[in-house]
Amino acid sequence: MKRFVVGIRPTDAPEATVSGKQVPTVWFPSMATLAAVLSEDNRALLRLIRQAKPKTMTELAALSGRQVPNLSRTLRMMEGYGLVALTKNARQTRPTALATEFLVVLD
Repeated sequence: MKRFVVGIRPTDAPEATVSGKQVPTVWFPSMATLAAVLSEDNRALLRLIRQAKPKTMTELAALSGRQVPNLSRTLRMMEGYGLVALTKNARQTRPTALATEFLVVLD
């Protein structure tokens, strides 16, 4: 499992040139957004996806104890940040965790 390096860059800030070994691959607009996206519950969900390898959202909902609409909304948001891949196959969607380890780079 690949470790994602995450950073914070406000949307109105110019593109900062970051050099070095720990260049963020995922950017969040604020610390509050980072905290919401990488909350304990969401990180537990990513670990569950990686370990159980559910074939459908319904299967993941049963494993996690969450409702499918709530789970779908969370996973689509995480997909937007590149943390999850959602593969559609006919009427089913298969979630895949792309990362479960994170390194947060601040200033």
